[in-house]
Amino acid sequence: MKQNVVLAFSGGLDTSFCVPYLMNERGLEVHTVIVNTGGFSAEEAALIEKRALQLGAASHTCIDAVDDYYTQGIRYLIYGNVLKNNTYPLSVSSERFFQAMAVLNHVKKMGADFVAHGSTGAGNDQVRFDLAFEVLAPQVKIIAPIRELSLTRQQEIDYLKEHGFDFSWEKSKYSINQGIWGTSVGGVETLKSSGVLPESAYPSQVTCFEPEHITIGFEKGEPVSLNGEKMNPVTLIHKLHSIGSKFGIGRDVHVGDTIIGTKGRVAFEAPAPLMIIKAHHLLEKHVLTKQQLYWKEQLSNWYGQLLHEAQYLEPVMRNIETFLTDTQTFVTGEVEIELRPYHFAILGCSSDYDLMSSRFGEYGESNKSFSGRDVEGFTKVLANPLKIYYTIHDND
Repeated sequence: MKQNVVLAFSGGLDTSFCVPYLMNERGLEVHTVIVNTGGFSAEEAALIEKRALQLGAASHTCIDAVDDYYTQGIRYLIYGNVLKNNTYPLSVSSERFFQAMAVLNHVKKMGADFVAHGSTGAGNDQVRFDLAFEVLAPQVKIIAPIRELSLTRQQEIDYLKEHGFDFSWEKSKYSINQGIWGTSVGGVETLKSSGVLPESAYPSQVTCFEPEHITIGFEKGEPVSLNGEKMNPVTLIHKLHSIGSKFGIGRDVHVGDTIIGTKGRVAFEAPAPLMIIKAHHLLEKHVLTKQQLYWKEQLSNWYGQLLHEAQYLEPVMRNIETFLTDTQTFVTGEVEIELRPYHFAILGCSSDYDLMSSRFGEYGESNKSFSGRDVEGFTKVLANPLKIYYTIHDND
């Protein structure tokens, strides 16, 4: 009886090569699986399944993991206002581990002997995938043909042709990775430090030029309404992407350090994540205390870094999630945003829990909780440690 392998399959050249290779060279029965985290439509999923079966896969499965990805990942990225290096909302890097976990569950369901993926030996994704299996299913052997064989693109194409698969493998000029939390765009321009992607490289083109105002409503930190219409967060993210991408909003270039120690540069388009995070952050500035905001920022940065580097299973991640969730108790209200071509502005917010309350005074105008004399005494006490220091070190 043949042993079986579950192959994480995307329909691209690398994973397409893997199907006949695993069948013919490794003697395995191949079962392909793709995990949708919001990156493709039902029509695209059908085409991917058709290709997998044409290549000889014994079965193909499409797993919808969008809700799990939101509940277990995106929700905390919103709570933490996570932007890696103050720029990148972890559009692609955050989804990879959840895809790996979904593949792992399918491997267990199938009782597979092996799991395979099409990663090369040069990027982050191989680490994210391997680590999930190393920790949670060490008995399942990992096969990564492209990494193991160090194949060139042409060698893969030639192998497929030799086995009767003469598909069109014309390489697109730009590498696009799309998910619900944003799209990454790579090209020759991002391989150097000074390259600039042209407008045509982005999957969405600018069609709106007149300013537009929208309102995002939050309940306990989660986005739950758009322009007053209640909806679940996943639907809201999709709708906000559709609105913002027409303005070319959410485009930027991320420069960061990979898990394996090199620096990388990639463009991205993430209108919904950036608008949600910036709107959420403004609301927090109004309803959280100074110390809550400070410590949230410290822990959120760590959370984003650990998630990016495949450390989702580290127990401290659950500790940080508990903290982040607790801080969101009063993060409820509405935030108004103005959209313009390539730009958006957070205009203001309203909340029943706004700590910027006129009951206690108006900034720069008046105070209702203390007098000017109180400030004089407060300042003397506050200054005392520094007065002592500079008196002692006056001649140093």
